[in-house]
Amino acid sequence: MASSHSSSPVPRPSSGGRDGMFHKEQGPSAPRFRAVRSLPDVCPKEPTGEGRSLCNGPSVVEEHDRWTVYSSKVNLPAALNDPRLAKRESDFFTKTWGLDFTETEVMPSFYLPIITREQFGPYLQEMTQRERVHERCKTICPNKDDVDSISSINHDKSRAELEQVPKIFMRPNFALEDPSTFNAVLPWSHFPSGGGKSSRDGASSKLLQEKLSHYLDVVEVSIARQISLRSDAFFHAMSSQHELQDRLKETQQAVAVLRSKTAAMDRVMCKGPLQALRTTLTRNNCVKLHNKLKLMAAVHQTQPTVQLLLSTSEFVGALELIATTKEVLQQELQGIHSFRHLGSQLCELEKLIDKMMVEDFSMYSRSDLSRSLREEPQVLEKERLESLVFGLLRQRKLDFLDIYSEEMIIAAKAIVAQCVADSVVHIEEIDTEVVTKLADQMRLMAFPQWFELLKNIFECFLLFLQRIKATSSVIRNVVLEALDSNQKNRLLAEASSAASSCEVSQDLLKGEAELAYLTHDGLFISDALNDARQQQAGQDQNSTASSRIKQSRDESAGSIPASGVSEISVSREQSLMSGDSLMPTEAELNRVLSHIQELLYTASDVSHDRCVKVLTARARDGSLERLSSAEFVCLSQTIEGFVRDTEDLCGRRSVSLRGALQSQANRFVHRFHEERKTKLSLLLDNERWKQAEVPAEFQDLVNSIADGRITLPERKTSGPDDRKPAEFLLVNGQKYAVIGTVLLLIRIFLEYCRCVNDIPSITTDMLTRLSDLLKHFNSRCCQLVLGAGALQVVGLKTITTRNLALASRCLQLVVHYIPIIRTHFETKLQPKQFSVLRHFDHITKDYNDHISEISAKLVAIMDSLFERVLSRYEVKAPMPSTCFRNVCKQMAKMHEAISELLPEEQTQMLFLKINASFKMHLKRQLARLGVVNDGGPQHGLVVVDVAFYTENIQALRSLERLDLNMAEIWEQKR
Repeated sequence: MASSHSSSPVPRPSSGGRDGMFHKEQGPSAPRFRAVRSLPDVCPKEPTGEGRSLCNGPSVVEEHDRWTVYSSKVNLPAALNDPRLAKRESDFFTKTWGLDFTETEVMPSFYLPIITREQFGPYLQEMTQRERVHERCKTICPNKDDVDSISSINHDKSRAELEQVPKIFMRPNFALEDPSTFNAVLPWSHFPSGGGKSSRDGASSKLLQEKLSHYLDVVEVSIARQISLRSDAFFHAMSSQHELQDRLKETQQAVAVLRSKTAAMDRVMCKGPLQALRTTLTRNNCVKLHNKLKLMAAVHQTQPTVQLLLSTSEFVGALELIATTKEVLQQELQGIHSFRHLGSQLCELEKLIDKMMVEDFSMYSRSDLSRSLREEPQVLEKERLESLVFGLLRQRKLDFLDIYSEEMIIAAKAIVAQCVADSVVHIEEIDTEVVTKLADQMRLMAFPQWFELLKNIFECFLLFLQRIKATSSVIRNVVLEALDSNQKNRLLAEASSAASSCEVSQDLLKGEAELAYLTHDGLFISDALNDARQQQAGQDQNSTASSRIKQSRDESAGSIPASGVSEISVSREQSLMSGDSLMPTEAELNRVLSHIQELLYTASDVSHDRCVKVLTARARDGSLERLSSAEFVCLSQTIEGFVRDTEDLCGRRSVSLRGALQSQANRFVHRFHEERKTKLSLLLDNERWKQAEVPAEFQDLVNSIADGRITLPERKTSGPDDRKPAEFLLVNGQKYAVIGTVLLLIRIFLEYCRCVNDIPSITTDMLTRLSDLLKHFNSRCCQLVLGAGALQVVGLKTITTRNLALASRCLQLVVHYIPIIRTHFETKLQPKQFSVLRHFDHITKDYNDHISEISAKLVAIMDSLFERVLSRYEVKAPMPSTCFRNVCKQMAKMHEAISELLPEEQTQMLFLKINASFKMHLKRQLARLGVVNDGGPQHGLVVVDVAFYTENIQALRSLERLDLNMAEIWEQKR
């Protein structure tokens, strides 16, 4: 508030005493202050009256700075209440706040009490004495400002004198031993150079001595001044030293009193209890010795107990007892001279048990896999197997599954040999003494006999795999039990370690801390606590080990006369829960689990491999390729069923047996295709290209295809059939005149489709073969009809138009069925195999091109006729001319030959092309004769012939509305 009026001169108090006057400052001139006398340094410094020192605080208008009293420029209450001012300036506030400011009375606050002068009485009485002392000190002590000014003058003077001293004396490494320093301080020029002593050299030496003395005086004066300025600190240090000595003396006396009291307490209170504690220690040592002797007695009975367990094949109990005894020998009984050989003896026993377990597991595997597959249970002696597996796991013999795998391969071979031997016994045609090899015996069997053998082998292998799966499940359960116990032990160890650390620390601090401290010879309580903890742990271990050995021995001895099941389960549970380090880790157990699954996969592969050998042995002489379609389909379905069953049982897709079946299927498809291709070729070579009758069964076959059933109907038993053969084949309401070969071709590609239905794996190969068959039919028809090959092959005299039309109609029938065949194959293919369907597109294009060539051939026949006949045409009476009569006669023969074979649309299109050829030749002949449409006699004669031609053509069946457009025969006038 005051800072806002800093522009006007403001009265400020002077720095005088209590009766100082206020003076008004004049402008921005520098303030003048009287020197203020200050107290000694022990008093806090007060702010002086300098304006600069008052303004060192932060400003009110600046952010982040707190306003303090030092920010004020004017002591406003003192300025306003000064009684010595003659007249109060009335415009001091009114010029800013208005005229009503000076006349306003401030009401006293109801919340503040009224303060009177009497209430300051006690304070004034108390402060009077202090004020007198303060006034006395002000007269005695010099003014601090004067002292500071004088000291600053002296300091400046001493600094100037010190600057005269050379800098070499001020160096921290100043040493006169250094020649360079010595020469710089005492130059040789000040010393006499000769034997004589001149006055000038003497004066120089004296001047040097006085200069050095002056430097010494200056330094001494400066040191004395510094000491005088810091005399208070020296006196304060001396007084503090005396006080410290007094306190040390008091502390020494207190320690002496405490030591005397402690000695009295030791004498009175600790002698007797300490003797009792020593007696307790002696008793505890005797108990430890007794426990140790009992433990030695228990260990001494280990070997006979182990021998007794091995005599009953209780490997798990023996291993558990050996492991417990070895642990006790290494921890509690280490260093006992009488047991120095027991450890090595137990190791040898353990190695012997390992060999016995491996041999026992090998015998178990052999007996389990070689027993009957149908009558006996799936798992042989389950408890024995569990005990063996657990013992092998405990000894880390993790390769025991390899033994089972080897025995499994041998058993698979034996299954095939046994099945073949059982089948050969019932076949009298096979002499087993002459034919000794299994492959030769199988090839001598008829297909039904061999097929029954194959199904028997499949059934045996399924039972074989079920037995292996059951055995592997038992092994898996044991491994999972061990894995689960490992995880539980790990969690319990983590929890017990945290709990035991807290309990041990609390028990030691509560129970044995005093005893350990009093009986320990060392100096630190931590050493005593560690010794007590180790002793307590040793006692617990002794008692635990002794009880474990005794319990194992007692349970083993008690369970030997019984069946052994309870002992095995108890031993296994104890070994699992003991957390023994001999058990495999979780990673190793997981690896064993994966090997168990691989064992099942291996069993599936071995079974499939043996079946592949049976299949290849039979197919070596090509007998499987000569099977009928039905027989091969039965074989394929049986193999596929066996493969699916093994996949469901073992969870693995084996490819060996499917690959062998695929190989045989490829051979079967090749033979299947070659037989039908050869049959089709023979039919075509004997075909006389005449219209054949359609038996009722072929019409039924076509009807079933129209209904969406792409398959061959079942063969009916021979009997009288009342239905007569039809002249045409009806397909979707259209008549097809066909030859006998086309009917057989329809049956052949239905056989291909049925094979695809029965054996989906050969779809791609069968599609390629069918495409080849259709191409062969098309190319062979082209050679025999268009190429006139039938003249030499069959002995036809000529290829007539009827032969051509019949061939075209047969090709059209095949084209009709190609999309149906394509759709059927498309349903059997995978999406990535759809690219092979392009073969049908190529075949359709080839067939359509062939049909177009036949149509062009029919037109070409008539074209040559027109050229030959019309070249002799003359425009003269009588009309109609002989030429036109011959043309109409040939056109009628053509229509008679093809009208019954081709549908009306194709007949009309063909005659339109023939008519165009006729008009072209007639137009050419008229142009050669010079006949034009000028209305003359020749033009009239030609019109009569053309009318005759048009009348005869339109009189033919289905050509009544044919637009012949005969006006085109005349050339356009230019």
